[in-house]
Amino acid sequence: MKVILLEELPGKGGEGDVVEVARGFANNYLLRRGIAVLATKGNLKQLEQRRKNIAKREEVRIADATALKEKLESATLTVKAKVGDEGILFGSVTAQMIADAVKEALDVEIDRRRIDVRKAIKVVGEHTVEVSLYRDIKAALKLNVVDEAAQAAPEPEPEAVVEAEEVVEEAAAEVEEAIEEAVATEE
Repeated sequence: MKVILLEELPGKGGEGDVVEVARGFANNYLLRRGIAVLATKGNLKQLEQRRKNIAKREEVRIADATALKEKLESATLTVKAKVGDEGILFGSVTAQMIADAVKEALDVEIDRRRIDVRKAIKVVGEHTVEVSLYRDIKAALKLNVVDEAAQAAPEPEPEAVVEAEEVVEEAAAEVEEAIEEAVATEE
């Protein structure tokens, strides 16, 4: 059955494409959800009149996807996860965790279903995942998986370390004086 797509359908085509699909798929999914219309003579004639508008929208979508691709590929995201012995994660890094990290770091919404984690990420370190942005435009997203416990405890300031050492030395000197006084009073 031939239908005209009204929006992008992954694996089939984009807006304005005439595609051949199974009758059940067309009737039960595409037509009911308004994703496509039947490819009748009247609908094909309307499609020809709308081709310029569709082409303009397509150019904008491709430009936006390309800009987003450059933005994603230039960034390295940090994903925090619970880590056990030897850098092995409890569970794995999910597509939703990656989507949340993108939202937090770059303020960009990405559907988790567009993130392709080829094999489960179960160890700490650098990883690369693929994000499908629009049709054939895909971005290679760099992830740095770290232990959330290590990130929770911030490194102490160098000045604070020096001050802490001075306090410890003063306390040790006071303890030694107290011991010497106690020994002197016993004699």
